[in-house]
Amino acid sequence: MAIEPITRFLLAVGAILLVSHFCGEVLRRIGQPPVLGEIVGGLLLGPSVLGLIWPSAGAWLFPADVLSSLDRAAQLGLVVFMFLLGCELRTDRIERKSLVGAVVLGGMGLPFAAGIGVAFAAASVLAGADAPKAGYVLFFALALAITALPVLARILVDLDLDRTGLGALSLTSAAIGDGIAWLTLTLILVGIGQHGGGNVVMTAILAVVLVVFTQLVVRRILGRLVTRIESDKVMTVLLLVGAIGFAVLTQMLGLHALLGAFLFGTAVPRDCPVVERISAQLRGFTVVVLLPLFFALVGLSTSIGLLGTDLSHWLLFAGILVVAQLTKFIGAGGAARLAGLPGRQAIQLGTLMNCRGVTELVVATIGLKYGLVNQLGFTILVLVAVVTTAVTGPLMRFLTRREKAASKPEVFEIVGN
Repeated sequence: MAIEPITRFLLAVGAILLVSHFCGEVLRRIGQPPVLGEIVGGLLLGPSVLGLIWPSAGAWLFPADVLSSLDRAAQLGLVVFMFLLGCELRTDRIERKSLVGAVVLGGMGLPFAAGIGVAFAAASVLAGADAPKAGYVLFFALALAITALPVLARILVDLDLDRTGLGALSLTSAAIGDGIAWLTLTLILVGIGQHGGGNVVMTAILAVVLVVFTQLVVRRILGRLVTRIESDKVMTVLLLVGAIGFAVLTQMLGLHALLGAFLFGTAVPRDCPVVERISAQLRGFTVVVLLPLFFALVGLSTSIGLLGTDLSHWLLFAGILVVAQLTKFIGAGGAARLAGLPGRQAIQLGTLMNCRGVTELVVATIGLKYGLVNQLGFTILVLVAVVTTAVTGPLMRFLTRREKAASKPEVFEIVGN
């Protein structure tokens, strides 16, 4: 009996949700953020596991037409997710700007610089076949410099650090770092445009105009709308249409749709009960249903088998992982210590900022789509995201226990200069 396309799609969605959330619950019970389990669940459904042990089942469950439908649903989920990340970008609560600035500069600058060196050295192995050299190098360096704000926030909640000075500092630094990362990615995508030089310049000009227009005009319009519209339903529709509309605009400009959704989110009013209720509702469905579809697609594009039995590939992965971990730790923690943060908190901060999670997966997926990295480069970035996220929670618990055993925690406040 032939199975209709919609039936296959629903079966695939059901399998993804079951495996992803089961793995999320398992990892939650051992002290990891559930999102990491959902990422692992996606990897299990891909060629790294299911495709290896039962390839016919993987081919039956995820044929080309189903993958196409899953990709559309996942892209919608990512648009909403990036909109919500934009809503969470807070720069208005920064008081000790010198400390935050030092953490952002060190935590992104050192990994970025090291990433440039790694990218140059491994270009023949990791770069996409037709990738511009500069675009590939800058992209790979950016991928190593990322901190994942949503996963970091979840880890802080699990550790009861979300309302501490350390939690506020790490979240603020990660949020600003995310903003810088997406801006940098925008510039990279503009630079690798497949059009003539004049069109690239025009794209850059239009992107700047859109950013200015969003912050000066759209922000004011949204500020007035949230005070005049009492219906949560109407406001939800307006915000979703706005996020999707901006996604369409940036896609038409030759950039990625996610950049537009994120930009629109930054214009949404802060500390507004209506927006907070809407964000909570959207986050629930997006995180539970749509994001696991994205994780599954990442898993289906990731094959650990690409590392194969070639020792040089495994050594390259290990080297990139060590560089990513050490430079982020030294860059963020060292800069914070030089800026006056107590030593123990500086070590903890460097550990927290190493969490790359979902954000790196999204960025890596964009890099693969635009041909900046090949499948091996994509797989290595995915594994780096998984490993650095997985070790953050246990390391923080170890450091917290040591601190409590040694003495009372040092207390600091993020106060004005």
